[in-house]
Amino acid sequence: MGLLDILLGRTKPVAPDLDRLFALPSAAITLEAAAGFRPTGQGAVCFASVEGAAFEQTHREVQALLDADADRTGPPVELRTDSYGYSWLVSSREPDQLPQLVNDLHAVNSSMEVNGFGPQLLCSLVGFTDDRGRRLALVYLYKRGTFYPFAPLASGGEHRDSPLELQVKAALTGDLRIEQDLGRWFPVWGAPGL
Repeated sequence: MGLLDILLGRTKPVAPDLDRLFALPSAAITLEAAAGFRPTGQGAVCFASVEGAAFEQTHREVQALLDADADRTGPPVELRTDSYGYSWLVSSREPDQLPQLVNDLHAVNSSMEVNGFGPQLLCSLVGFTDDRGRRLALVYLYKRGTFYPFAPLASGGEHRDSPLELQVKAALTGDLRIEQDLGRWFPVWGAPGL
């Protein structure tokens, strides 16, 4: 970063640190103790839609890599597109296999990055639920290297449970690097894996 950047108030973007995903299993223990949320076994990686032979090859590589896991039931990753036009690679595991799910998400992100699709990566999420049927996602912002909670209200529509999100933020501050700018807590309505 040069002097002109400092004078103009420009900041250097934070480099993504995919290894931060590995903090999710310990954060899940804290989340269950503090708010009663347990993993659903669902997780996903979101990226701006990509087409072409290079992406198809990357998708096949990811599937082959994750298909080698003997503990998996069903397809290794499923490609879905949401109503906003974003693509999601969704991984499903048993709810007690959060470490393996995190490995899946890390592998998908790493493969996309290594094959030149890093600029298209947006976020990754892991789904949680509680005994009352409330849903929650811990969302990792790829370009910021931070996490935030997203809790849609069960009543439907596009409404968030903001008090729950703030409660989860407070509970997980010691476990995860939480995004402090609440304006960056983007809603992920209808996200696969949530």
